[in-house]
Amino acid sequence: MKRINWQIWTGFLLSLIAAFSYPFVFVRWPVTREFPWANLVLFAIALVFLFLGLRRAFKPDKRIVSKVFSSLAAVFGVFLLAALLFIFFIMGSWLPASTGAPQVGQKAPAFTLNDPNEKPVTLAQLLTEPINNKPPKGVLLIFYRGYW
Repeated sequence: MKRINWQIWTGFLLSLIAAFSYPFVFVRWPVTREFPWANLVLFAIALVFLFLGLRRAFKPDKRIVSKVFSSLAAVFGVFLLAALLFIFFIMGSWLPASTGAPQVGQKAPAFTLNDPNEKPVTLAQLLTEPINNKPPKGVLLIFYRGYW
């Protein structure tokens, strides 16, 4: 009775999950959006299964069909890993630099924004009004890009 090579198919399925889970699942949280560590862990586990499946497929008693399909599954899994690495690390470096953005330590331009009570607040006002009867040492600006 012929047994199915479950290692190669587990590795193949896990590599599909690792490749397509980033845009649909892991992009939602900053801890997995900024660096795809969860996907790389999934790919590492998938590569172990693909390697074990290839070793099993290339035993002397296996048919050529098993060797071909196992090789294709392994190549496709490795291709998905290479595609994720290319998109994330190579294409990510193609993004243009934000030359107009304020740099660390640079003085912020004057601005006026509304506070939660819809009252206008200026940067100069934040730098001059005392807090707890002490003059402010500076203002911390946080640019929240939002969630979309």
